[in-house]
Amino acid sequence: MATERLLALGIETSCDDTACAVVDSEGRVLSTVVSSQLAAHRPYGGVVPEIASREHLRNWPPVSEAALAEAGVSVDQIDVIAATKGPGLIGSLLVGLSIGKAIAYSLHKSFQAVHHLEGHLYSPFLGEGGAVAETPPEEFLGLVVSGGHTSLFQVEAGKPTSLAETRDDAMGEVFDKVGKRLGLPYPQGPRVDELAEWGSGDNLRLAIARCSDGSLDFSYSGLKSQTLMEIQKLEAAGVETNLGPLADADMPRPVLDLLASFRIAAVEEIVERLERLRATRPITMLAVSGGVAANRLLRPRLQEWAEENQIGLRLVPLVYAGDNAAMIAHAALMRHAWGHEDDPLSVDAASRIPL
Repeated sequence: MATERLLALGIETSCDDTACAVVDSEGRVLSTVVSSQLAAHRPYGGVVPEIASREHLRNWPPVSEAALAEAGVSVDQIDVIAATKGPGLIGSLLVGLSIGKAIAYSLHKSFQAVHHLEGHLYSPFLGEGGAVAETPPEEFLGLVVSGGHTSLFQVEAGKPTSLAETRDDAMGEVFDKVGKRLGLPYPQGPRVDELAEWGSGDNLRLAIARCSDGSLDFSYSGLKSQTLMEIQKLEAAGVETNLGPLADADMPRPVLDLLASFRIAAVEEIVERLERLRATRPITMLAVSGGVAANRLLRPRLQEWAEENQIGLRLVPLVYAGDNAAMIAHAALMRHAWGHEDDPLSVDAASRIPL
């Protein structure tokens, strides 16, 4: 007997991207639309929570209309409504979650309040171009690397267990902070990654943080401090470090070399944690997700490490690396298949919530 094909409408508003997607129960992404708020936040050098909330309210109608039109369905044909419940900016979360709850309640649809990191964890198994999603293995190691999270999870039978979290700055956050110190416009992290491509990390080695208690937890505040001190040294030597106004051809070589060293240390901290974990337990598959999974050095370095150790690797497709609603809808359909359902009248958003 054929399994009924279900459709899920995903809503993601945890930070500054307004996203809506339609995904079917085989994991086909029928549509995914993301509206960026970069222009609204760029004058402030980062995300302003109040502005983000108002922009979500303004962006939702055209974003949702575009997602439904691209999928060729009406909201009445949707079976499952899914929205991010946290973590994230509480005002932003409340916009998307409230919209999802209202749709589900008014149309008597099944509702799923999805943890943001749960969406990321399963996103490496999504296919591109409307392809059927790969079925996640019964057990895998999940690495989520983003602006707010650097986390390792052991996932068994759909249940994630935290193995390591960041104790201070997340990897993406420290890229943004270093870029802001150098006068780069928001979002600074991707630009730092790009500029690091042009430098050499051979002349300076920055230390990799290790927790004194032997934990696998991540810590990037020390690397940030090292890098800011090196920037001060360059300024004292007369090197221009305000990169914002400079053309690509005028970028100072010492700053590019510093960024290359900074990026190497940031990536190697992740590899060091994975290597220590591998020494204590077998790892059959590593699934990597989050916005920083698009990093130009992290992706090939993890491919190299996985090949050396004969470990299966699933890198999230770049289109699903950043915050998006396809991953929320996909996770919701998996939760639905496992028998989970949330009450739209009682579920609430939370800015900090464990997975």
